[in-house]
Order: sequence, then C-alpha cells, then structure tokens
Amino acid sequence: MVNISQETPEQTDTRLRQVMVQTQFKAYAEPYIFDEFPITEFSARIREDALAIVRDDDVWSQLVPAKDDRGEQFQIFRLHFPAGADNSGFVGWLANHLKHKYGTGVFVVCGQNSAQGGIFDYWGYPAELANDILAELASLRNQIKTD
Repeated sequence: MVNISQETPEQTDTRLRQVMVQTQFKAYAEPYIFDEFPITEFSARIREDALAIVRDDDVWSQLVPAKDDRGEQFQIFRLHFPAGADNSGFVGWLANHLKHKYGTGVFVVCGQNSAQGGIFDYWGYPAELANDILAELASLRNQIKTD
C-alpha cells in the first residue's frame, strides 16, 4: 500500500528517520556490476547470484557480483521495511541525504517479499564510498527520535 502523507518537511524527516531505524538492513561485502545482454539471450545468461534483473526494449540488465575490474563497481545494501510502515518518500529522502553529504547519486531497485513485511530495496552507490556511506547508515539507524 502506498501512503499519502500531508506533513511538513520536518515531520517527514522525523517519520522517515524512525522508519530507517525500523528497517532490516543488510550490507553486501563484495562489489557488484551491471551485466547487460540481449533480450533473446535470457535463458542462457540469467545468473542465480543476480540480486536484481530488469529490462528495457533491447537488453536485460542484471546486478551481479563483480568477478574482475570490468565495468563500474557498486557497493550494495538492502532494506526491508516493516509491515504497515509509512515509508512514502523514503527513497527521495535518503538519496537526497547521501547526495548532500557525499556528493553522490545512488540507484535503487525495489521488490516485494510479503513474508518479510512487503517492500524491500537494493541500494547501489560508488564502491569507493563504501566505508563512509556504511558509517552514515549506521548513524542514521542508531538515532532514536522522540519528537
């Protein structure tokens, strides 16, 4: 369910910081890359270790562990949101926070696992920022907001 919230920016920040504390968090140690291949090669090229796979009109693109130095490498973390949490605006909120603090953009791939609360996100960011971003995420997840 998508929530529609009427709130001030400060209320949104408070709500989403509380959601961040409640998420199930997993950081992946190894870097990942995007592996692209033609639509017609799906059966032969899909990998079991892919975290996500999407397509456009021409190619499949799967997010897989980097086995060598080819391609742009990303570090990944995953967030599972608690069932019933109002996480509307979360992607924009956290992406803006990271952009403001570290100057980087991110990518987000979403999925759903009803047995674990519903929506989950994979977040990718430049591998060279791994330590800084993981420390910032730990800080955000450890904050307790009382207002």
